Amino acid sequence: MSRFSMLAAGLVLASHNVFAQPPMVAEAPLRAHLDFLSDDLLEGRGTGQRGGALTVRYLETQAKAIGLKPVAGDSYRQPVKVIGIRALPTSSVRFEAGGKTLTPVARTDIVFGNANGKSEVRIDAPIVFVGYGIDADDEHWDDYKGSDVKGKLLIMMVNDPKPTAAEPNRFGGKSLTWYGRWAYKYEEAVRQGAAGVLLIHTTESASYGWSVPANGFGDDKFHLAGPGNALQGWITEEMARTLFSAAGKDLDALRAQAEVRGFKAVELDALMHATVNSAIRQVEQFNVAGMVPGTDPKLKREAVIYSAHWDHLGMGAANGKPDHIWNGAIDNASGTAALLAMAQAAVRQPAKRTQIFLWPAAEEQNLLGSLAYVRNPLWPLARTAADLNLDSMNFVGKTRDMGVAGSERSSLYASAAKVAKSMGLRLAPATPDLAGSYFRADHFSFAKAGVPAFNVGGAVFSGDGLFEFANDQKGSSARMVGFKDHYHQVSDDYNPEWDLSGMVQQAQFTLNLGYEVANAKSMPTWKANDPFRQVKR
Repeated sequence: MSRFSMLAAGLVLASHNVFAQPPMVAEAPLRAHLDFLSDDLLEGRGTGQRGGALTVRYLETQAKAIGLKPVAGDSYRQPVKVIGIRALPTSSVRFEAGGKTLTPVARTDIVFGNANGKSEVRIDAPIVFVGYGIDADDEHWDDYKGSDVKGKLLIMMVNDPKPTAAEPNRFGGKSLTWYGRWAYKYEEAVRQGAAGVLLIHTTESASYGWSVPANGFGDDKFHLAGPGNALQGWITEEMARTLFSAAGKDLDALRAQAEVRGFKAVELDALMHATVNSAIRQVEQFNVAGMVPGTDPKLKREAVIYSAHWDHLGMGAANGKPDHIWNGAIDNASGTAALLAMAQAAVRQPAKRTQIFLWPAAEEQNLLGSLAYVRNPLWPLARTAADLNLDSMNFVGKTRDMGVAGSERSSLYASAAKVAKSMGLRLAPATPDLAGSYFRADHFSFAKAGVPAFNVGGAVFSGDGLFEFANDQKGSSARMVGFKDHYHQVSDDYNPEWDLSGMVQQAQFTLNLGYEVANAKSMPTWKANDPFRQVKR
């Protein structure tokens, strides 16, 4: 063989092998980014706060230094316009029922605000109990059928209709579906043209105590511009029972009726009178995105997205002490840092498809950054192969298995199994998603838009509303489970003694999976029976 032929053969072999082994993620840059992003200097990376602006500036600077290319135009930023709404103490709600006037006490019996961006809202509306407030074609369930609820206050239960002996798998069986989440119920109330919506709180159905909604409505609630409920919030079970009784109805009997397919909404002999006064502020936040262009002439028009939200809870009062900082080291400086380290590796070895690294804003405000992205995508969703999300990562050392909950909805599960085997890992066994973890991180915005997506190797929410990690080893279990005591607390700080080998392993698995998808002949597909398969890309 001539020297030229040998050289040509070597080039062909090199071009073939360039996709055989994805590049390696290094621990040093990951740790450095994690340390910086969770520093007091960034003031907890709060939405609408100075620390958030500093974080965006850091991410776009790092993206440029790493060698990522802007996805659209010449900027790494994607504007996300949000509205901050805080109900003022002058707001009030009262009920008229059976000749009685009931005045629930704010934060004790009821919490509420508005989501339509108006500083003053006045509502006088009849009250309707709509069961679970679900309209789901795929479950053959419609709590609104035959009822006109426009201009009325809707009172509904959270969670899903319970499985029965005849239908053990309806609404996910033991797992919570999207229809059980409070966010879905608020959205459906808007679609139905309701005057407002109140959810009946029980610790069992919500998976957390009354203090969670009570405290959550004390600060600004952020929303994207657009339609929203004039009033939305929660009511305690005790207050709901008092209201229904005054209206001549048995709450428990109605709840039992609502478990039966074919339930029809029940209008109470009651009225709500509400005044919602709100402080409104317009805030511009930014998603940050950069890409590694693909190498294949055709496949480079398609893209794999890696995502991790950069925001946390920012600065505010805690335990009576002002200006406390929620640094959010694990949630989610860990994922933010991991994506930077992954991008640094990826630029050295592009894949056939384009790879996009996306840092969404305002995830802690109900996934607003990722929702804004799918409404105005930088890359066409029809040509987006998958979104692989990282949130609250492993900080206690290497693992033997990897959590892939949600991947079973699509062909991504088979791809994840292939990658796990190549890394000497096992996939963590599936467990019922009791608190709807799949719907609580940025990948879900992509899933709702029809893009196969899941949170890779991350946390699963437990029944108390906090979470445990799916991908831990026995020796590290106590520290992993113990993180729930620091979740959304000011104690979620960076510790330089953390063993980040497991975090690097998780980042490497995610990058390897991304390369598996990016170099495959075809894009991932949803399973035939998955409801998100119905969404056209």
